[in-house]
Amino acid sequence: MSVKILIVYYSRNGSTLKMAQQIGRGVASVAGAEAILRTVPEVSTVCEKVADTIPESGATYVSLADLESCDGLALGSPTHFGNMAAPLKHFIDSTGSMWFAGSLSGKPAGVFTSTGSMHGGQETTLLSMMLPLMHHGMLITSLPSNEIALRETSSGGTPYGPSHRAETDSAELSEHEKRLCWVLGVRLANIAQALQAAKE
Repeated sequence: MSVKILIVYYSRNGSTLKMAQQIGRGVASVAGAEAILRTVPEVSTVCEKVADTIPESGATYVSLADLESCDGLALGSPTHFGNMAAPLKHFIDSTGSMWFAGSLSGKPAGVFTSTGSMHGGQETTLLSMMLPLMHHGMLITSLPSNEIALRETSSGGTPYGPSHRAETDSAELSEHEKRLCWVLGVRLANIAQALQAAKE
């Protein structure tokens, strides 16, 4: 059964992108599931103008059409003072028409984050990203408590979603962090397929 899982992220230094790629690998490991990676443009610090609509390199910028056509969503952001980064929030704030139409209602969604320190607000950032998704009527997908990597990790990882403790711009994901990202991708794909099968 074919499903598309949209992975939308903002990444300034590359850590959140690395997580998005691992989630994509989890999605792709499920037969019939496709991972679609998209990012969001920078937001001007002096006005509400955003960057050009087509990036010169890297992932394509997400559109409302991407959201409309997806069967599931993973949303990722670095932690900025215990909250999601402004560029991602700016994009989410543009989805009011989809809220009115109920376009995302009933679709599974998960969240992920990266931060520069152990106590940088990982869990509050994940929770803050869940709130608009719940307003959209999405089905929040967490990490299961019986996942061994969640019990054993000494870096990132929470029941609310994968997290990564970067500390430096070049910090690689730990094996536990990679595993938890992969697990979220698999869960989103499997749930999307189950929901699609229930409709048929």
